[in-house]
Amino acid sequence: MNKRLMVSVLGFAATALISGTAFSNQWMSEGGERDEALHLKPDHENGIEVYEVCAACHLTEGWGSKDGTFPQIAGQHQSVLVKQLADIREGNRDNPTMYPFAKPESIGGPQAMADVTHYIAKLLMNPDNGKGAWAPGTPEFEKGKKLYADNCVKCHGDNGEGKPDKFYPKIQGQHYLYMVRQFEWIRDGKRRNANPDMVKQIKEFSNDDMKHVINYVSWIPVPKEQLAPSKDYINPDYD
Repeated sequence: MNKRLMVSVLGFAATALISGTAFSNQWMSEGGERDEALHLKPDHENGIEVYEVCAACHLTEGWGSKDGTFPQIAGQHQSVLVKQLADIREGNRDNPTMYPFAKPESIGGPQAMADVTHYIAKLLMNPDNGKGAWAPGTPEFEKGKKLYADNCVKCHGDNGEGKPDKFYPKIQGQHYLYMVRQFEWIRDGKRRNANPDMVKQIKEFSNDDMKHVINYVSWIPVPKEQLAPSKDYINPDYD
């Protein structure tokens, strides 16, 4: 069996085994694997090898899927990737699909986390991410732009670039449908490792507000130097 397919099958089978895991609400814990991984020197070659496990869902390019099933992780800040990976491993973020892939038995300890997240952060991003229906210039786009300016700039930046030192993710270039799902979960209290400041900021957003602001974000351009040359680009590390 193909190695990636085998990992995927085993991973999905293992999700049935974790329903009894005890979880807690947590935005930012101290110490642990997150801090350890962020202070280790990454090994690029090992990052390539470890990423093979991730590629089963996120693709070898790290682009995920436009339908929002899997996010684009290529080009994301390493600090954000480490935090989310550690949160899943420690039971602070519910992600039963990813949990088997994230476990130490699958990818290794803090050094492997440092290696693979450093590798992912350097991947070129998809020049054709999934976008919302309202293109720039439409009234709906302009409404989303204003909502973003009024509510999101402080943390995610003028261009959705995020703040790696504060673990605020880069959201430019992310798939529209994935962001809608995560926004809704955060607003409605279903994503337990969400930043409580964001929960407060968006708690009064209607579904229409949510769709408008995320539509705007999905159209924010990614700097050219961070993009792959075309949507047909193939990661040369796995060619």
